[in-house]
Amino acid sequence: MKNFSFQTVPILHFGEGCLSQLPEQISALRASRPMIVTDKGIIAAGLIAPVAEILTSAGLEVSIFDAVIADPPEAIVLDAIAAAKSAEADIVIGLGGGSSLDTAKVVAALAIDNAQPLPDIYGVGLLAKKGLPTILIPTTSGTGSEVTAISIITTGETTKAGIVSPHLFADVALLDPMLTIGLPAPVTAATGIDAMVHAIEAYTGQHAKNPVSDMLAIEALKLLTANIETACSNGSNIEAREAMLRGSMLAGQAFANSPVGAIHALAYPLGGIYHIPHGLSNALVMPYVMQFNLEAAAPLYAELASALNILTGLENGAEAKAQAFIDYLEGLAVSVKAPRKLRDIGISKDATPELAEAAMLQTRLLVNNPRELSLVDAQKIYDAAW
Repeated sequence: MKNFSFQTVPILHFGEGCLSQLPEQISALRASRPMIVTDKGIIAAGLIAPVAEILTSAGLEVSIFDAVIADPPEAIVLDAIAAAKSAEADIVIGLGGGSSLDTAKVVAALAIDNAQPLPDIYGVGLLAKKGLPTILIPTTSGTGSEVTAISIITTGETTKAGIVSPHLFADVALLDPMLTIGLPAPVTAATGIDAMVHAIEAYTGQHAKNPVSDMLAIEALKLLTANIETACSNGSNIEAREAMLRGSMLAGQAFANSPVGAIHALAYPLGGIYHIPHGLSNALVMPYVMQFNLEAAAPLYAELASALNILTGLENGAEAKAQAFIDYLEGLAVSVKAPRKLRDIGISKDATPELAEAAMLQTRLLVNNPRELSLVDAQKIYDAAW
């Protein structure tokens, strides 16, 4: 077996009501002036209230930055850094979906004296040192950002860049499934499929796939596939919500160590150019990229199919099992009413060449894909997804 390494957050608390541990965790990190990084949707949904109340009841002076938007642009990230400095925050709390958590990680990294300029840390391993302590609290079950060392920032009108560094790992992740109860069904579906993609791409990664990430990916897929339909149809079912949040977390730990590939690479332009939510972007291209990968990844897809016990009555060949796995995932996506075609969300067929060009810029991701992908291949996949 080849050598491998594995990293994750040092402290993780999971379960109904674990949000109450927040003041204790802040104190353990020797901090007293928290700034919450979130978005206005979290405010409108009332999810900020229990967090703020817990903190103020503990005698903590809280500042709130609530201007995060989906696919956060540099300008908003810089505003959040400035707000943290102005408030003299000594700890950053990310509350929300992936965009808020990604922003919080970068704010914590750069809201310190002598911090690097933001553009200098785009890429892998370029962040020089740890910043402020960070506690991340997810309110969706999809990105797994609370347990990853990755932040994705929008750098231009149509471009995104990733920051990848172990210094971005949160000090503490608090995962309370009660915070996901109000998540609408379309968001539950899209974020749930996003988490499945994290698990699948971690399991089929070209370079960093390892026994720990494999174990996490399989368990994540079991939880997510078994519970996504219930979570979408009955959003107040706490057992389903707990399972989805746990699956998302495990998938996040998997892909934080065995990075994602072409599904994400082709999803990013949909977000960057058309501002399609990240989870939905992944859901739209997932089956078509997997079909492209089939000739290289069939044995691994077959292993995942066997793990999910979806092969009754089928032949034993790897390709048949792999195809059954792809069909099963597509059936789940249809069942939870996720849009299945680019045209369903208003994207023109004429857009596929531009999308393909943009996807080929995602070299950090494409190198992990189990099958090499060319510009021609990318456009064929987008055409199939249209």
